[in-house]
Amino acid sequence: MTRGRIWLAAMVCLAAVCWAFSGPILRGAGSLLINDGPPVSADMVVVLAGDGLGHRIMRGAELAREGFAPAVLVSNGGRDYGHAESEMATEFAVQHGYPANLFIPVLWPSHSTVEEAQGVIEELRKRGVHKVIVVTTLWHTARAGRVYRRLAPDLQFYMVGANDPNWNDGDWWVEREGRKAFLMEAVKTIADFLRI
Repeated sequence: MTRGRIWLAAMVCLAAVCWAFSGPILRGAGSLLINDGPPVSADMVVVLAGDGLGHRIMRGAELAREGFAPAVLVSNGGRDYGHAESEMATEFAVQHGYPANLFIPVLWPSHSTVEEAQGVIEELRKRGVHKVIVVTTLWHTARAGRVYRRLAPDLQFYMVGANDPNWNDGDWWVEREGRKAFLMEAVKTIADFLRI
């Protein structure tokens, strides 16, 4: 057998193995984006911006209702059609039966997880908060946790993931929206590691 045929055979075998084990490989790649832990008793729940479907705010409200923290700080990403995201998220939760006084919507603009974390951390320190449950979408928990711990090593952050139906319980590659979520978060994770 020539060297070229050996390489071709090796490549075909590698492709076959990758195809045969594509589900576990892709699921494993997706799990690298997740650092979701069980909720713990905390001083406050923080719900990160960036979820227009309400999964994050509902998970944060649920944790407060279950007694894990007395209040929910609702972060703000920006304004849509003249309305602050934090106010719309709070209104959404109130419409679903949660008391308005459970929520603390904040109004700063942020364009990245780092900018948002800077605002959240400043607010937490003003309020004397030390132990925090941070709620974000499941596939965002690892990067968000790294950002918050890096910017405020003196505070305790516990990441809790909100469901994303497009993630398909870890089979993110099945639908287009899941593939988009994985790709965007993977790129942002690499950018965060490189600090760009």
